[in-house]
This record gives sequence, C-alpha cells and structure tokens, in this order.
Amino acid sequence: MSSSLPLFRKIGIAEGISLLLLLGIAMPLKYFAGIPEAVKFTGWAHGILFMAYCWLAYIVREEKNWPFRMLVWAFLAAFLPFGTFLFDKKLRSAYPF
Repeated sequence: MSSSLPLFRKIGIAEGISLLLLLGIAMPLKYFAGIPEAVKFTGWAHGILFMAYCWLAYIVREEKNWPFRMLVWAFLAAFLPFGTFLFDKKLRSAYPF
C-alpha cells in the first residue's frame, strides 16, 4: 500500500492557494466590486479542498502514527493564510522525498 503523504502535501498546497485566492482576490471582488460570483466559485473550490485536506490529514496520521498534536497542527494550518505552506515545510523536513 502506498502512502497518502504525497497526495496530502499536494492537496495542502492547493488548499493554501485557494485560501489566498479567496481572501486576497475573491472577497475583495465581492465586497468592493460587487462581483459575488468570485466568492461563490472560489469558495466552493476551497471548501472541497479544505475537506480533502482534513480527511487526508487524518489518514496520514494513521499511516505515519503521528502524535495527536501533529494532527492539531495540520488542522490549524488550514485556517491560517500561508499555514499549509509552513506545515508542508515541516513535513518536507520530517519526510523527505
């Protein structure tokens, strides 16, 4: 059985990018330019990536026997801009490819 870690890292980067797009582009377009569709579509994409990230964090925790605090850090990273990028850096040092 192959590890879910590479997929988790890819989804984490995509989730981080979608959060930055949502906060930095889509929300200003909605509130300052009156274009709510930007949040609708970016929000959907971000929501799906967020759920996949959280689900995969749990799967990788089980596969790699992470301590519970590592899972907590993964979840917290998903709520902070640039958080998933910093968490990915931590993963790269712990599990180099």
